Amino acid sequence: MQVSSRDRRHDLVVRALSRRATRGIATISGLKLACALGRTGTAQAAMKREGDGKTPVGRFKVRYMLYRPDRQPRPRASITDIRPLTPADGWCERPGDRHYNRQVRLPHPAVTDRMWREDHLYDVVVVIDHNERPRLEGRGSAVFIHLARSGYRPTAGCIAFSRRDLALVLTRLRPGSAVVVV
Repeated sequence: MQVSSRDRRHDLVVRALSRRATRGIATISGLKLACALGRTGTAQAAMKREGDGKTPVGRFKVRYMLYRPDRQPRPRASITDIRPLTPADGWCERPGDRHYNRQVRLPHPAVTDRMWREDHLYDVVVVIDHNERPRLEGRGSAVFIHLARSGYRPTAGCIAFSRRDLALVLTRLRPGSAVVVV
């Protein structure tokens, strides 16, 4: 099935300022928004490696959204799969583990990313299908869209927005939207 240009207006297109840039410009439905990228720039998804600090280049489906119910009400969004986080939520980042690049319940022996964070970065998280099917060992995990640090400081490979801008993105993403990193 071919996607019409009308449907693509709900895709989030992220352009790095340069290949090594840790910041980018994202567009969706006519909006242009600043975003933070990985601490070492971008890399083609096939070249992405666990822990390399790169934001993968490619086209990724929006899977679902997570949020901290103790810090905010359920976000206004057109994404239909929205799940509240709990202190027992984590993400497996250990290559070789059968839960690699999957959400897990804590305690978990192979988890390295706690989803219930004190720094507010994961108050709202959009999960994308980077390295999901097929899931390739060591090709990167926990690549999300989430809240940015002050000054848009670099991420570990995710795409991050200010709280205001992420709220705008959420109202424009639709079921079936893609995140396109170029």
